[in-house]
This record gives sequence, structure tokens and C-alpha cells, in this order.
Amino acid sequence: MMDKRIMKQFLKSGFIYKGDLFPTDTGSPQGGAISSLYANMTIDGLEKLIQDKYHRNSKGKIENHYRAKTKVNLVRYADDFIITAKTKEIAEELKDIVSQFLKERGLTLSEEKTMITHIDDGFDFLGWTFRKFKGKLIVKPSKDSIKTLIRKCAAIILKKGKAGNQSELIRRLNQVVRGWTNYHRHVVASQAFSYINNTLYLLLQRWAKHRHPNKSNWWRLNKYWHEKNGKRWLFMTDENSLINLRRIKIIRHPKLQISKNPFIHKEYFMKRKMKLKSLVVARNGEEMLEPYERETLTYGS
Repeated sequence: MMDKRIMKQFLKSGFIYKGDLFPTDTGSPQGGAISSLYANMTIDGLEKLIQDKYHRNSKGKIENHYRAKTKVNLVRYADDFIITAKTKEIAEELKDIVSQFLKERGLTLSEEKTMITHIDDGFDFLGWTFRKFKGKLIVKPSKDSIKTLIRKCAAIILKKGKAGNQSELIRRLNQVVRGWTNYHRHVVASQAFSYINNTLYLLLQRWAKHRHPNKSNWWRLNKYWHEKNGKRWLFMTDENSLINLRRIKIIRHPKLQISKNPFIHKEYFMKRKMKLKSLVVARNGEEMLEPYERETLTYGS
């Protein structure tokens, strides 16, 4: 259950900036660093409510038999969550349960973001599309996430990049592209990466044509796209080159054993770190895209 006393202390604690304390009168701003904690504190108790109804036997113990029978499970990230169920009827029942749970806390379930869908039709969650194809779950970057990235890159190339040089343009694009690909490189993203790479190439051609309207396409290609280490058609300068999304390897993210404690099972986390060292980590200061927010109740096998 939510600890109201702790939450009130958080809301009225104020914040410190450059050594000065500033009081807060109206709570935390949406999207603030601590807003995710507030959301988690508010939704705490929902999982227990679901377990009590669908996972416990007559003696009050949680059994996998009951869990497998209804296939009701909750996954949440701050104030975004999905709930799985075996049938549409159970999903509709869960929607009423969640609505009542939030109502008791002064909240309402967003009708725009809330949907009941079959797993074969798929749903979006945290920037990914989850959908079953021929009985196999496939996770891909969502169309909205791809469109957001392309719009951001187009703004950098066609608006902010008109007055800048090629090196600065590459630096700014790499910040956005590297952060986005690091987030999505663990799922089925090769097709999305290839599509974005082609789109960037067309946008950069427009950028080059704007800078040199009286030159031929071949002249512009030779000026801005070069070959390096046997790799052709790289948009590059002597200092750096634009990331080629087609050459980014898809690396499946190894599952974390939630029973392990980093202070007790140090050997496990050391081995895990060695396995993950090949992954590219976004550098400090680089931009990351916002995940796509949605509450979803999904049913099916």
C-alpha cells in the first residue's frame, strides 16, 4: 500500500539549487526527476490486488496453477503498465478493477491511452511494438518511435543544420541516432535501422543540394560521401563520420535473475558485466528519446 506520510514529506520537502533551498507549494512538475517515484508509490498495491484475486488459492498461497489458468500478469514502468489475461472477458474485468483502484487514489484511467487488444494484433509499450506472429512473440521499434526519430533528425538536418558545417551536423546526428539505436538494438530492429538509414541518406542529399544547388549529384556525393577501411558511401569528414545504422549488430539483452543481489552475488554480476561489455553505451551528454507512454490490457495465448 502507498505510504501517504512519506509521499507528503516528499511533496513538501522543496528542492536545493546552488546551495539554496526552494520550497514547493504545488507538488512535483510532470516529467520531473522524482515524478516516476511518485507514480510508483501511487500504483504500489495494484500487483497485490491482482495476485489476491487471480493467483491465490483458498489457503491464501500463490500458486502457479492459478497464474497459468488466467494468465494474468502485471508489468509496469512508472505510471505506464500492461496487464495480460487469457480472455477478453478477464481483461475487461481487470480494467474495472484498475479503474476502481485508481479512483480510490484520486486518479482516473486514461481512455485515450488505455486499450484492450489481442496479442496477435499487437500493442505499443515504451517505444516498442509487441505482437505475436505464428505463435512467436516479436518485439520491434514502434512506428511512432521511428517517426519521432526521423522528425528529430529532419529538424537537425533541414532547419538547424543549414547554417552549420558537415562536422557539426554529424556530431549532432550521432548523438540522437546513437542513443536511439542503443535503446532498440536488443529487439528485432534490423529492418527499422535500414529504413532510418535510407531516410537519413535522402535527407542529407537534400541538405547537400541546398548548399550546392548549381552542382551535379555526382559532385555532391564525392564531396560529402567517402570510403574508409573498405566501407563505401560514408557521410564523413576527416574528424568523424555518421553512424551507419545498417552495420549496427543486434545483440539480445541477457535476462537478469531478479533473485540475485549485487552486494551478495558479486561473481554473477561480474560475469554479466563481461557479457555486456561488447554493447555500445551512450556517452554522457547524448540525447535519449522519450519512451511512448501507454496503458494496455492484452489477452490471448
